[in-house]
Amino acid sequence: MDVVIMNVHDLKSEITRLKILKDVQEKAIGDHFKSPAAIFHTITSIFKGSSPSSDGKGVLGDLGSIFGHPDMISLLSRVVVPFILNKTLFRKSNFIIKTIVSLVSQRAASFINEKSAMSVWDKIKSFIPTKKAPRKGASKVDQKLLTAGIY
Repeated sequence: MDVVIMNVHDLKSEITRLKILKDVQEKAIGDHFKSPAAIFHTITSIFKGSSPSSDGKGVLGDLGSIFGHPDMISLLSRVVVPFILNKTLFRKSNFIIKTIVSLVSQRAASFINEKSAMSVWDKIKSFIPTKKAPRKGASKVDQKLLTAGIY
């Protein structure tokens, strides 16, 4: 929006218009940050990449896509996995090796999400035997076999 300014009157009217526009935008921003929920939403939109901006990226732009994880497990795994690897397996490695391990493990950790973590947890739970309660109509021998874990 290029405004052609030919004389002093045009300049003064453009300055007045910009001051009014500034006041309107300041009021809109002030209204947006009145509630704690709005402030929290703004902070989380930085990391989620879900900002009302026109390009669909977060306030950080392309950097917002780094943090754009659908769940907390994938975000934590991107931080925890490299940290654990560097503190345990690659403890005495040099800086370059630790950097490469961090980059590779962060890329691998991006495949870890809540769904995959829950499927692994369900598989682990399936190996743990559950203690069955004796049936009401079962004989004493059946109850002893159940408590012993035979069947």
